[in-house]
Amino acid sequence: MALDDSTMDQLLDTVRKFVRNRLVPLEEQVSMEDHMPAEVVQEMRELGLFGLTVPPEFGGLGLSTEEECRVVLELGYTSPVFRSVFGTNNGIGSQGLVIDGTDEQKAKYLPKMATGEIIGSFALTEPDAGSDAGSVTTTAVLDGDSYLLNGTKRYITNAPEAQLFTVFARTDPTTKGSKGVSAFLVDADLPGITLGKSNRKMGQQGGHVCDVIFDDCRVPRDAIIGGQANLNRGFLTAMKTLDRGRLHIAALAVGCSERLIEEALTYAMERKQFNQPIAEFQLVQAMLADSRTESYAGRTMVMDAAKRRDAGEPVTTLASCCKLFATEMVGRVADRAVQIHGGAGYMEEYPVARFYRDVRLFRIYEGTSQIQQTLIAKNMVRDAR
Repeated sequence: MALDDSTMDQLLDTVRKFVRNRLVPLEEQVSMEDHMPAEVVQEMRELGLFGLTVPPEFGGLGLSTEEECRVVLELGYTSPVFRSVFGTNNGIGSQGLVIDGTDEQKAKYLPKMATGEIIGSFALTEPDAGSDAGSVTTTAVLDGDSYLLNGTKRYITNAPEAQLFTVFARTDPTTKGSKGVSAFLVDADLPGITLGKSNRKMGQQGGHVCDVIFDDCRVPRDAIIGGQANLNRGFLTAMKTLDRGRLHIAALAVGCSERLIEEALTYAMERKQFNQPIAEFQLVQAMLADSRTESYAGRTMVMDAAKRRDAGEPVTTLASCCKLFATEMVGRVADRAVQIHGGAGYMEEYPVARFYRDVRLFRIYEGTSQIQQTLIAKNMVRDAR
């Protein structure tokens, strides 16, 4: 554990109060305006939320996987768009640097990522490269002491607000698949970078996504994460961050499911039909019971896998199991919550309508449910052999 029990309890209590007292009342406003208030982002910085997983020597809290998941469970009580503001800084945006970055790269970027002065953005997906990430066509061609980046990245979270992109580009055009791809640290203000129009999304309004276009964007040779020693090894760096990232999303899904259950239960106890609360009807009770059972199962899976990872066990299969189960589970819980609300659940004035849309994304990013199924099965076969 990175923190002693007392300090961890204080952190969880602080996050819990911030979520319930500050963020929950803003959910509808942020969704309607598709805008995150600057003062809220600043409060997140002051609470240290941008540096939860950044090592203490660089100004972060350096939370263990279990501690991170406990915090994320609290953050899941509110709209997941709030977490997306600092999520990349704590996950794929920083952990590649922590694991494989050079000392110079760590010193340059991690302290500012921990404070939120730098907001990171992970630029991997392309128009023709999603689940098949190895089909990246963005190129990085060596030109003297620099690389010239050319290509388009699609659906890049936080791109409009980012100061730093982690960009995956093909440095070896003769090698197909992931082996010829490198990961670059690219400052967002460099010439040759253009942002596309912000995409309109199904949910999570307030968080912004757009294309990032590189047109002869010149970056130094030492911009590759880990330096030239990591040339053509970008996906190996990315793979090292996946287990923790998938557990993070799974914990978030569980947190959201618990908010949905609370909303559904409260409504069922207050709403009367046939002269009694609908919570008295067995078919409504069955939906509530199924939701509670599945949410508990998800929480148990996540915390078990997180503890195992902190103990040094390989958890790649378990992380995929958690991500698959928890994200599919919260979709079912959201559907039941809307059903329990009846017609009211289809109305924007109730949070369940917004959460129904928001949580749908969980089954897509950090590897779709189908990718998780494939990984789990392949690992099972490999281990059996």
